[in-house]
Amino acid sequence: MRTALIHDWLTGMRGGEKVLEALSERFPAAPIYTLIHNRGSVSAAIEIHEIRSSFIQKLPGAATKYQRYLPFFPAAIERFDLRGFDLVLSTSHCVAKGVVIHPGTKHLCYCHTPMRYVWSAYEEYFGEGRVGTIASWVLPFVASYLRNWDVTSALRVDSFAANSAHVQARIERYYGRPARVIHPLVDTEFYTPDPGVSREGFYLVVTALVPYKRVELVLEAARRRPIEVVIVGSGVEQERLEREAPSSVRFLGWQDAKALRDLYRRCRALFFPGEEDFGIVPVEAQACGAPVIGLGRGGLLETVREDESGVFFREPRAEDLVAAIDRFESQEFSTAAVRRNAERFGRERFEDEVTEWLLEDGPKGIFDDARPEVPAAKSGSGDRPDAPDRPDAPDRPDVPDRPDVPDRADVPDPGPDASFPVQG
Repeated sequence: MRTALIHDWLTGMRGGEKVLEALSERFPAAPIYTLIHNRGSVSAAIEIHEIRSSFIQKLPGAATKYQRYLPFFPAAIERFDLRGFDLVLSTSHCVAKGVVIHPGTKHLCYCHTPMRYVWSAYEEYFGEGRVGTIASWVLPFVASYLRNWDVTSALRVDSFAANSAHVQARIERYYGRPARVIHPLVDTEFYTPDPGVSREGFYLVVTALVPYKRVELVLEAARRRPIEVVIVGSGVEQERLEREAPSSVRFLGWQDAKALRDLYRRCRALFFPGEEDFGIVPVEAQACGAPVIGLGRGGLLETVREDESGVFFREPRAEDLVAAIDRFESQEFSTAAVRRNAERFGRERFEDEVTEWLLEDGPKGIFDDARPEVPAAKSGSGDRPDAPDRPDAPDRPDVPDRPDVPDRADVPDPGPDASFPVQG
C-alpha cells in the first residue's frame, strides 16, 4: 500500500505536527510533502521521513517569512506529483487538502480547520489597522480567490475527518461536506501530575502570539487583579504585547516539552482566552492536573468540563475574564478529576478512531499487505515535471523496513514566524 502524507508546513512542533507525528509513525515509509520544511524544527519521528518541499522553499526569506507568499500556496501544493500512490493522507489547516489526486488514489483529509484567515478570522488578521494601505486594497481580491479555491479544492477529498465538532460544523458550512470527528491525541503518559510538586501562585499562558489568540485580554486582567502571569510562546504580536504588559507578566518564549510540563505542574491554572478549533494545550495542562480558565467557545467546550476541570467566560472581554478568575478563586478543583477529564484524549483512543476511518473510507485492503509504503520518486523537490502526463506508474519493488523511529526530541524555538493559525 503506497501512501503519501501531506502537511501545510514544517516550521515548529505544535498541535497539527503532533497529529502528523502519530500518522507518520503509522506509515513509516511514507514521504511527506509540505510547502516549507525548516530542518530540525519538528520531531525526530517526522524528520526521519523523506520530506519533499515545494518551490516556496526556494523563494527569498521563505524560511521565516513564508506567510508573505500566501497567494502562491495553492499553485505550490498543486504542483506535487502524487502519481503511483494508493492513499494520500493530508493534515490540513491551510492548503494541504488541495493536492491534485489521480484516478485510483484515495484522498483522506484530517482537517484542523478550513483556511481560517480567509473565513472566520479574516478581520483579525487583515482588518483595519493590521495591514498597510496598498495591502488593504489588494487583500480582499486575494481573499476572494483563496475562498473560491478552498471550496473547489475540497472536492478533491474523498473523506474528511475533523479535529472537533466545532470544525466539523465549519466543514459542513463552507464546503458542504460531511466529516467524522476524531479528536487529536495528547501524550497523557508524558503529561502527568507530580505529587512531589506543589502548585504555585502564577497563571500560565501557552500560545503562539498571534491576533486571534487574544492574549491582550490576559494583560488587561493582570492590570485589574494582582496576579502573576507567565507566557510561553512567540509570534508576530510579541513585541507589542511585551511593550504593553504590566510588570507582573513574564514572557519566556517557547519551551521544550519537559520545561513546559514543569510549568503545567506548578501553575495555579492555565489561561486560554482565544477561540480554538480544538486546543491541545488545555488538554496537556489538564493531564498535569492544572484547571483551565478559558473562553467558552469552539473546541474548548469539548475538552473542558465546567466547574470540574475549569471555568468558562462567555465573551472575549477583560471584565469577563476577571469575573471568571474570581469564580475560579472561590472554587476548589481536584487534581485527579482534572486529570481524568484529559485522559479521554489519549493516544490509544486516537489510534483506534483513525484505524476505523482508514478501514471504512480508505483503499480496500489497506491493512491486508504488511509491506512498507514505497515513495514515488527520489529525494528532492516533489513538484510535478513540466511534461505531458506519463502512463500509470508501474509497481515498485518492495523495500526493507526502516529502523524504528526514535523518540521525539526536544524541539527548538520555532521563532516568531507563527503568524498563521496553529493547533493547540
